Amino acid sequence: MASVPFLTGASLLRERVDDWESYPFNLPILHALPLKITAPMCIFVGENGTGKSTLLQALAELSGLPALGGGKAQLSHEEDEPDGLYNAMRPQFRKRPRSSWYARGDRLQHFIHTLKEQGGHHAYGRDADAIFADRDLETLSHGEALLATLNNRARTGLLFLDEPEAALSPSRQLSLCALLATSLAEGATQVIMATHSPLLMSFPGAQLLSFDETGIRETTLEQTSHYQVMRGVLECPERYWRHLIET
Repeated sequence: MASVPFLTGASLLRERVDDWESYPFNLPILHALPLKITAPMCIFVGENGTGKSTLLQALAELSGLPALGGGKAQLSHEEDEPDGLYNAMRPQFRKRPRSSWYARGDRLQHFIHTLKEQGGHHAYGRDADAIFADRDLETLSHGEALLATLNNRARTGLLFLDEPEAALSPSRQLSLCALLATSLAEGATQVIMATHSPLLMSFPGAQLLSFDETGIRETTLEQTSHYQVMRGVLECPERYWRHLIET
């Protein structure tokens, strides 16, 4: 297995936590820290509300990225939370990446609108020279715009993906996997992703971390409830629906 090129983990600075009963410090997963990342593709899995996206955002902010998504130079940090989880955490880097990107499926339109307000296709800093000069993201569907963005930003560096499947059909999820596999094969890219998609969880060689009320643990695709539910429905939808209706 390839080594992790950049972010290898993160720990919680407990002395900076004032109230363990308030969100996000009341999340059980925080008691499972420090987080250890052992593969270039690390995937957070778990039910809604377990803290996957919360921890992913904190890791992105620890990497210098804005809470609402984007890169270091592209978007402002005006809406970052001054007392967020990342302020009580310390990252462990093997080395800092030269480029990084935080893609939030629920904030893609915010990115597109902010890009336009900052000057359109060419509104980038020195680390991204007009990378969308050939595409108008406002003319694309949600999924197409996400893939167009990642096609330019997933080539090298540290990439955070928060539920990208929200914008992608199954075939487009495979397109994303192919793109990420190509980038990871060159050894200069690392991906940390939160997802509910069994298809994305099947990424070869990925480290799967399961989030639940007991904390964080390593898991396999077949052990996840996402895979088990999806397989059960597809293998015999009539039986599954009959059980749901009777229940």
